[in-house]
Amino acid sequence: MRVILSLLFFSCFGFVSCNKDISPGDDPNFIIIENNDDGFSGFNRKVVVFQIPIYAKKKVEDSRLLHAANIMAQYLDNDEDGEVDNSLVHDLMLDNNACMVMWNNMSDLMFMSPPDNVLVQDLGNDETIAEWHTNGMTGRFDAALEEVLHIITHAGYAYAYPEVFGEEKGTELCNAMDIARGGQFVDIPEEYPKQAWYHYDDATCEYNCMATEYIYWALTSLLGAQSNRSDEINHEWELHTPELLKEHDTAIHELLISEEYKFPSVLPDGTYLH
Repeated sequence: MRVILSLLFFSCFGFVSCNKDISPGDDPNFIIIENNDDGFSGFNRKVVVFQIPIYAKKKVEDSRLLHAANIMAQYLDNDEDGEVDNSLVHDLMLDNNACMVMWNNMSDLMFMSPPDNVLVQDLGNDETIAEWHTNGMTGRFDAALEEVLHIITHAGYAYAYPEVFGEEKGTELCNAMDIARGGQFVDIPEEYPKQAWYHYDDATCEYNCMATEYIYWALTSLLGAQSNRSDEINHEWELHTPELLKEHDTAIHELLISEEYKFPSVLPDGTYLH
């Protein structure tokens, strides 16, 4: 996970672009439109998903921008009935002016200059891999599954249920994470305890960031996204199948399957309402 930036207020609404350089794309449910939102002038276009914009730099491919939009829609409307599944989470995302930015090079993020009060998550063009879903979930992983989920849990769930999914010590999420890490570590330990199954060691990721990563690993494992990736991810996360998660991490498993919180039960594949 890269650091989620706290930025400024913007308009979520746009109009179909009259810029001939911007194609509306070929998705039946989402239209690529010209972007003129304050603070995001470096991003020439966007797609709006349930009032949440995904901005893109010029060199981001249309197909990848639309794929990210479909992943966002499927996370928020997992039963694909045209309405968000958890309106409270969605409302808090809107209150936090949640959005995403898609870049072609990481340096693109250096030129962002939005005002305050926006929660932003970034996603790279080359790490957005729609083909992963049609290649038997093998090959390079589709990072859209991770980065899109980050903005939903960080800007939505953490605020909608602060005592449960808040990203600070003492919440139910973080208590479960402390068990998964083998202790409550504000700073990354030199070596995790042997009983830990979550041992992220990125020094730039503070405690709240660890919580965002933890719920990502848990939910996507529950949904089957990590089942073929044990060799790739074992150094960080060991419970890569739904069965392992249910058996060893009962605390987070019970939260994720609770009907109260309406987490997705089907892994997004980028084909919302197709």
